[in-house]
Amino acid sequence: MTSTNPAAAGQGASYAAAGVDIEAGDRAVELMKEWVRKARRPESIGALGGFAGLFDASALKRYERPLLASATDGVGTKVAIAQKMDVHDTIGHDLVAMVVDDLVVCGAEPLFMTDYICVGKVVPERVAAIVKGIAEGCVLAGCALVGGETAEHPGLLGPDEYDVAGAGTGVVEADEVLGADRIRKGDAVIAMGSSGLHSNGYSLVRHVFFDRAGWTLDRHVEEFGRTLGEELLEPTKIYSLDCLALIRATEVHAFSHVTGGGLANNLARVVPEGLHATVDRSTWTPGAVFETVGALGRVERAELEKTLNMGVGMVAVVPRESVGTSLALLEERGVDAWVAGEITERGDRADAVTLTGDYAA
Repeated sequence: MTSTNPAAAGQGASYAAAGVDIEAGDRAVELMKEWVRKARRPESIGALGGFAGLFDASALKRYERPLLASATDGVGTKVAIAQKMDVHDTIGHDLVAMVVDDLVVCGAEPLFMTDYICVGKVVPERVAAIVKGIAEGCVLAGCALVGGETAEHPGLLGPDEYDVAGAGTGVVEADEVLGADRIRKGDAVIAMGSSGLHSNGYSLVRHVFFDRAGWTLDRHVEEFGRTLGEELLEPTKIYSLDCLALIRATEVHAFSHVTGGGLANNLARVVPEGLHATVDRSTWTPGAVFETVGALGRVERAELEKTLNMGVGMVAVVPRESVGTSLALLEERGVDAWVAGEITERGDRADAVTLTGDYAA
């Protein structure tokens, strides 16, 4: 009887036999080049395929004291939705948003990003679709995609499984860094609407929709006006250029990117000792997806609010006299924004942020 085991048959081992396809990786690089070319800035040097991405730092000469800001992130278990739907050209958009909107919080302009895509099996078209989303996100954020890495990990990930991560670098003038030390009593808290769930809380969301309710991704949900899968894959909004425009147009004291931990916990990160932020829930209505997750899963409001963004993706803290200019500029740029609260003295309150009232119907 003839053995089909290559080792038993006396055949030598190979990378391909171990599950890594170098040729497929090369094909993926060729397919993604078109998209990477679109995500360039004038300071981008060289072409895709080098060992490191290059960025012309002489562009920083115009700064008196440039500070480099760095951030890294992923998109969590939202990748599981993309894999189930076999839609891969939006998850990269999410990745860029999670990175660049952390950078802009301190006032930094995002300059460039690199990505890391880990797959169980290289499918060139799928990898290229992921990179397409990253490149398109970089264009929306005004930064360059200067390089990345695709790694094939057979045995660790299934053939259709992957994960993505990214790192970004930005720059800000030292005396223009935003943050808690700038916030003053009487400042206004301006909320900017989210595009949906963004890229946080998907372990809870998936548990509610799939494990508890038994819904499928192709289920049409009237409240969403589309299928469940389309709602869950809605890309994370990228605010970086809007925030930078706001900084140029008026005085801004701080930003807070609302990600894991929810609105209160993330806003608390920029509220200084002695001061307190009060946010009025009645100033906005969370999108239908938040109400649906809560109702289907019987999730308490406190649990929802510490897990999901509840309709607010970014917060700006500005002087009261900057409110009019801020709201007008954000409206002009197509950003849904409103005054959601104010900064007061903390007094004997233990928490830095309080959410009051009930969400508007």
